[in-house]
Amino acid sequence: MLAATLLAVLFMLALLPAMQGAFSLALQDAIEQRLASDVTTLISAARVENNRLQMPAQLPDERFNLADGRLLGYIYNREGRLVWRSKDTLEENINYTPRYDGHGNEFARIREANGQEFFVYDVEVKLLGGKSAAFSFVALQPLRDYETTLEGLRENLYLGFGAALLVLLALLWIGLTWGLQALRRLSQELDEIESGTRESLSEQHPSELLRLTGSLNRLLYSERDQRSRYRDSLDDLAHSLKTPLTVLQGVSEDMALRPADRDQAWVLQSQIERMSQQIGYQLQRASLRKSGLVRHQVRLRPVLQSLCDTLDKVYRDKQVRVTLDLPEPCHVPIEQGALLEMLGNLLENAYRLCLGEVRVSVRETLGGIELCVEDDGPGVPPDQRARILQRGERLDRQHPGQGIGLAVVKDIIESYSAKLTLDDSPLGGAAFRIKIPVV
Repeated sequence: MLAATLLAVLFMLALLPAMQGAFSLALQDAIEQRLASDVTTLISAARVENNRLQMPAQLPDERFNLADGRLLGYIYNREGRLVWRSKDTLEENINYTPRYDGHGNEFARIREANGQEFFVYDVEVKLLGGKSAAFSFVALQPLRDYETTLEGLRENLYLGFGAALLVLLALLWIGLTWGLQALRRLSQELDEIESGTRESLSEQHPSELLRLTGSLNRLLYSERDQRSRYRDSLDDLAHSLKTPLTVLQGVSEDMALRPADRDQAWVLQSQIERMSQQIGYQLQRASLRKSGLVRHQVRLRPVLQSLCDTLDKVYRDKQVRVTLDLPEPCHVPIEQGALLEMLGNLLENAYRLCLGEVRVSVRETLGGIELCVEDDGPGVPPDQRARILQRGERLDRQHPGQGIGLAVVKDIIESYSAKLTLDDSPLGGAAFRIKIPVV
């Protein structure tokens, strides 16, 4: 609509001077014809007697007899000397000298020294009443009447073009609104798909959009089928790995009963535990991915309340005080499973390291939502923060493969184009901030 409005305004602005020029030329043609008619009146009234020009006291055209200065009449001889002038020229001093050069007639525009301008129509006459003569009949009209008429036309053009532009914009608005209804319906259906209330796009669209809707539906079906097969394969993989790990766990326990093999059993058990953690981490990393066309909106408070209730039972002896600073309503654009995994790891870390207070807050920004999990624990040294955020390690563990929780959090955050930062909290401990963009 803005583009159509701009084009319409540019078209009107380009057309306006062209119309003004056309009106100006048409008005000058009308003035030329009118002055030619006035000169013809002078010629028809003129007589030559005894080689002298004779003009009646009253001319047939009353405008020559009025002293209003709206029509001036002059007659010059061959030498350019004035031989007759109309009554209304007595107060005018026109510095005009005709050129009797045999061109017949001439229409021109002259400007006097005082700045006044006139239209001039000059006609050369060689015969008057059948008698030989050599005179120039000149009719002049002041330019002010022409300018007044042109100004009135210009004002009418402005008003007319303004009204036409408003009507045109209204018609464009109606036409574009009607023409883009199909895209609006398609947009609404896509919103319903993203919110999860619709499975696919309908076929009630114009033929120009059916190919697009068909391609999107095939993409949706393919994505759902692929995710389903992917998750089934991951589940099968997890179950298939449980049996050999269980067998190895049993072997390590048997070896631990023999004092001679106790060291090897400890190594085997640690490696089995490490393998189990790595397998769980990789499965979570592969399965907790944001779907391409579905936009999730999960209420944050129930998820936080459920996790805090569970952690309160686990850390009952600590008596952790949790503060939830959330706007109402508060929704997060993350899949519920991924949100549970991410917040569960962050809250478990805060519960474990805090002294007695944990705070979860949400703040809306221009770029999206900022989720912050803080505690009043010892915090993280500044020189260790980059390593923790980059690799997902924990400072209280020395063996690789530990600290899987924060690594999963980082992967979930990256899969949703979010950003994880680690700062100092006003409570005295660490503050994990997650900036989630809202599309």
